[in-house]
This record gives sequence, structure tokens and C-alpha cells, in this order.
Amino acid sequence: MKFGVREICDVVLKAKAAQKIGNKIFYANEPVIYFDTLKTSSMEGAATTVYAQGGRGNTRLVAWEGERTVTFTMEDALISPEGFMILSGAGLIDASKATPIYQHVTETVDAGQTTVAADSISIKISNKPYLPTDKGDNYAYVMFMKNGEIITEPYIPQHVEDDTTLVPDDNGKYTIVVSSHDDNYHSLSEGEESHTYEVKDQMKIGDFDAVLIDYYVVRESDAQQIEITADKFGGNYYLEASTLFRDQNGVDMPAEFIIPNCKIQSNFTFTMASSGDPSTFTFTMDAFPDYTRFDHSKKVLAAIQIIKDAASQDLHRHSTAHEDAHDLLKF
Repeated sequence: MKFGVREICDVVLKAKAAQKIGNKIFYANEPVIYFDTLKTSSMEGAATTVYAQGGRGNTRLVAWEGERTVTFTMEDALISPEGFMILSGAGLIDASKATPIYQHVTETVDAGQTTVAADSISIKISNKPYLPTDKGDNYAYVMFMKNGEIITEPYIPQHVEDDTTLVPDDNGKYTIVVSSHDDNYHSLSEGEESHTYEVKDQMKIGDFDAVLIDYYVVRESDAQQIEITADKFGGNYYLEASTLFRDQNGVDMPAEFIIPNCKIQSNFTFTMASSGDPSTFTFTMDAFPDYTRFDHSKKVLAAIQIIKDAASQDLHRHSTAHEDAHDLLKF
């Protein structure tokens, strides 16, 4: 039987030991992640050969082979936070009330979304800003713009002691206020010098046509944060990759690549560009000897299963009546 290969693999990684990814616990042999959007996948074997050489011309006389390696590489068109965590060895945090995630947001609003008073300017924004008074730091800045250019230094909006005072209006907009009164908003002090900015008297509608707000939004759900640290790397997994081999009769046969112990290399590249092909994500896995789940008699680097079905077998009718044994075969 000869066959050719022109099909991608669907890959599943299973836990070698108990591990936690985000807020999920996976125990040994449980599926951790499925890859069903791969662009390419390949398994490469290599070995080192050394020779005894001598005689006239110093020809090769005897060869010794060793240091066999197997590497499985796959390129994914898409990636999930869990997939990137597995690739990089990073930690994964799910946003919650106990561990909120602070999302950086920049928003530009039209001057029509502002209200100018004698000593303050109120600005309507789309998200609830993080404006605590007790953190000793500023987390929001307001800059006024004219014709697409910033024309002022960053102003510090009023901070609040209780974020329950920040409620949306009927249109779902939140209001922040830039005030000229020092006691109405949060400021930073270094020694005797106080860093505050006053709203200039001439800052009226018409002096600016837009406002740029740089602030943070607290996410307590529906958000994840990937943390790459210097001491965490890609882990070890049990890999099973399903594909199809086609024989010379044009019949596709299921095939399975098994690597019982693969270590994911922690190298990665994020390419972000506005032209050309979209970024892909490459997983490179080194195979280590281990037992497959159903054979503990010997350790292997990898195993390949080829499943013959009825269409790939040379079946012949031996009598007019259908043979009952063929009922067990899949057509």
C-alpha cells in the first residue's frame, strides 16, 4: 500500500499531569486544547551520524547513528488566550472582582459632548473611568484638541472617593469633570511643589473642537490577561494529531500522529501589520521518549496509526449473497 498526504492535522494536547489554565483545572490525560484552524503541520525526524574513516582517500568505513530527534511543528491561523498561554508558558488571569483587569482606553469626543461652566468643563465618555482618590496616582488625563492636534497640556479630571457616584445617563454615557478648583480634583505633590493644571479662562466652546481622554476601565468579567514572566516556559503534553492519507485508489484513510511526551518551545513572534498576510502562530514541539496510553512495554518518540476502511481493502464477492463478515466493515 502506498499513500500520499495533502491534508492538515487537527491536533489535541492532553495534560501530562494536573495543571491549571486560567480558572480551569485539568488532570492527567484530560484534553486541554484543540487546534482545528491549522494552516500547516509537519513532523520531522533527524539523527546524528558519525563515521570511522581510514585507508586511502580516508573513506568512510563504518557508520554509527544516534541522537535521534523528532520535532512536530504546526502553524495556526488563529489563536486563543489559552493557546498563547500554552505557546509562551505565560500565566492566564480571568477578570473577577478579586482580580480585576484594568483596560487602557483612549477616546476622542466631539466638543458637542462637553459642557463648559465658569470654572469647569464636563465631558461625556462611553465607559466608566477608574478615578480613585486613595491610590496616590492619576489614572485619567484630558487633552483638548483643535483640528486634530492637541493644544493643551494634560488636565487631571476630578477623582471620586466612591465609584458608585459614577453612574451612566440615559444614553449610557459617563461624565468626568475638569475643574479649576484645587480641592475638587486629585493632584500629585512632590515635596513642596504641587502639580496641578487650571482650566484657562479662554477655554470655551470654539477654542477646541474635540477632547482626547486617556483613562482606564475596570473589568471584573469577560476579560483575560496573559502574563509573560521570566521563569515560566511552555509545558509538556500528550499530542494526538488526526489527518488523512490517500491511497492510489483515491481512498482517504484516517491517520493519527501520536507523540506521548512533547515539550513546547517557548519561542513566539507576534507580527502586526496593516498589509500583507495576517499573522500566524507557530508551535514547535520536541518529542521525548514515553509510553503511549495503550502500550507500556516500550517508550517511543512518536507513533503513526493508519486505519484501513472497507473502501481501501481489496474485497471481492465470493457468492451472490452478501457476506455477513462485510457488515463489520465501514463503507
